[in-house]
Amino acid sequence: MIELILLISSFTLSIILIFTTINLLRKNEKQEDILAGYLDYLDKISKVIEISDKKLKEIDAQGTFKSDDEVGFFFKSIQQIQNILNDFQLRRLK
Repeated sequence: MIELILLISSFTLSIILIFTTINLLRKNEKQEDILAGYLDYLDKISKVIEISDKKLKEIDAQGTFKSDDEVGFFFKSIQQIQNILNDFQLRRLK
């Protein structure tokens, strides 16, 4: 009689553990898909930041926007924003 109770309880426990393991596996796979989407999005943003940084440096290579007029002030503000954005680039493993 005791063996039957132990057999039934171990079978029930096994079924519960299998169900919870499968459930956790499904949730984990969904989170991995979401994370992959976020990493793809961040990679695209990082590429845009890198391209805009190169373009900004290319535009100001001659130093024509370093004057004290409104255009120079606006350009300096854009450079400050670009410097902040450069901190948010993804660091690629090499």
